Amino acid sequence: MNVATEFDSWAAEGRDRGMEERHWHTAKHVLARIPVEAGETVLDLGTGSGYALRALRETRSAGRCYGLDGAPEMLRNARDYTDDDAIGFVRGDFDALPFATDSVDHVFSMEAFYYAQNPIQTLREIRRVLRPGGTFYCAVNYYEENVHSHVWQENISIEMTRWSAPEYRDAFREAGLFVAGQQNVPDTETEIPDESAFPTEEWEARAAMVERYRELGTLLTVGVAPA
Repeated sequence: MNVATEFDSWAAEGRDRGMEERHWHTAKHVLARIPVEAGETVLDLGTGSGYALRALRETRSAGRCYGLDGAPEMLRNARDYTDDDAIGFVRGDFDALPFATDSVDHVFSMEAFYYAQNPIQTLREIRRVLRPGGTFYCAVNYYEENVHSHVWQENISIEMTRWSAPEYRDAFREAGLFVAGQQNVPDTETEIPDESAFPTEEWEARAAMVERYRELGTLLTVGVAPA
């Protein structure tokens, strides 16, 4: 099964809205850090329901916004969730972005980058489409240090890239992006029951759940295109 088929089934089942709700816990903090100025162009890789672009238009006065996804059903749903003419949705592959060189001010990706078939090529493509000084905010929950995420690969047929934080930094640099920063963005909203509730269906110990959400959370790596 490929990425499009997998996520088309998710969209048909309405799981895109569930993803939006879960991702929003940390995505909103990442979006708030992107230095978007009024009128600037934003590209969202693996846009899903398009929630990130709607938020940037509503709160940051972003200009033209594009959501790229490989799943037609995801894109169909995303179009239905907005009537903003400044938001457009494009079906495409991460390793061959259908955008002109130096045409985008900011690229954002939440919980999607690790689905890239060739992640280094994807980073090179991001570097190509970014204008000088443009930024790439890459947010992932599936990464090496987050041992609680490793089992995810067993539950999905798509091969995912599981890099460590240093590997993300090295890959950004290899692709020609300056690494402006990297940090863990904690999820402070997912409810963690009292100790007496453990073990739960998904968690053996409360300490593990605290580590997963409050400490590890989302790994954010920020790249900048050379001026």
